[in-house]
Amino acid sequence: MEVKGQLNNVSTPAEHLLGERIKIKPVNKAAIVAGLTLMVLGLLTVYAFYSFDYKELDLTEALLATFANLKVIFLEPHLEHFSFGHALYQVLITLGLAFLTTLFGAVIAVFFGLLAAENLSSKRVSMMIKGMVAFIRAVPTVLWVLIFAVAAGLGSTAAVIGMTFHSIGYLIKAYSESFEELDRGVIEALQASGANWWQIVFQAVIPSSITYMISWTFLRFEINFAVAVAMGAAAGAGGIGYDMFMASSFYLDMREIGAITYFILAVAILLEILATRIKRKLKAA
Repeated sequence: MEVKGQLNNVSTPAEHLLGERIKIKPVNKAAIVAGLTLMVLGLLTVYAFYSFDYKELDLTEALLATFANLKVIFLEPHLEHFSFGHALYQVLITLGLAFLTTLFGAVIAVFFGLLAAENLSSKRVSMMIKGMVAFIRAVPTVLWVLIFAVAAGLGSTAAVIGMTFHSIGYLIKAYSESFEELDRGVIEALQASGANWWQIVFQAVIPSSITYMISWTFLRFEINFAVAVAMGAAAGAGGIGYDMFMASSFYLDMREIGAITYFILAVAILLEILATRIKRKLKAA
């Protein structure tokens, strides 16, 4: 009877696999809140579309006009109010703005990233810096630029300060997480051998994290290039973004908008290719 009871309790391999695949997740407060939030947002979206005043707009005609404009922008690009050389120069200005803000942000973020790493600093200092960084990242870059524009005025100065400020918050998080990957045993061994804090940083922490730091820095450079284009239009920072603003809002030239868009797209593709090659070399090394 005992053997028969044991045989009844033994599950077949198929039943075991089925039990592993079918896992019922418990319903918690977070899942309920997320579901209710999505439901409310869905209902609000439906209500907004239903109650929106379309002013007798013909949707079909509007879509056809939009596709016609896109055809002119992307299939008939043409430079009218400035030359190819001027456009190339403005692209270089935008790249310079992105490079400058990334460089400033990376240099400052290295020091604060070391202080934010829990294995290199006290827990109180680490939590304080991470809290400040979370607040900086929560505010969009455009808002930081506009905040600093109150003191410095609209232009390249406010754009550089605002973009650098947001880059610092982004890179501190990235660097500190890469620094925390270092095993505490290595740090304790160096401390036992008489190494001070700076020797630990330059002999163990930085060399072990340099590949991640370069990867994250270049990723931020790509982000800053896109932001610099927007800042050229929104904050008067110059560069190719300002020319796009003039073409779209002042000259109303869709063909020129298409040409500028292709310039920006070409630079973005080149940056992506360069980033891929750098990552391959770092992995090979």
